[in-house]
Amino acid sequence: MDTGDVFDPNCPTRVVLDRIGDKWSALVLLCLVGGPMRFTKLRERIGGVTPKVLTQTLRAMEQDGLVTREVFAEVPPRVEYALTDLGHSLHGPMAAVATWAEQNVGQILRSREMHS
Repeated sequence: MDTGDVFDPNCPTRVVLDRIGDKWSALVLLCLVGGPMRFTKLRERIGGVTPKVLTQTLRAMEQDGLVTREVFAEVPPRVEYALTDLGHSLHGPMAAVATWAEQNVGQILRSREMHS
């Protein structure tokens, strides 16, 4: 299967949407677009994510082919995460969503306040 139909409830594209719609996956992708990062630097850059959640997110992104994990034989061991070509291909759409969120957060917060 090369293409899917997001409106078909049985289509696996729904799983893809779940992955790229997850806030942690989006933030990981945006962090790694500048190049490989170690776990600690990634966690510091993202902010507010627990080690457990970041580990789960990175593993899921690796399984989906968006991220690679490279272990260096050093003492102490060094591990770096990087985007794959597939991950890089998602940068444009994800950057557009991030920019939209930054530009419209004020309006959304005001709307929420009016409706609470």
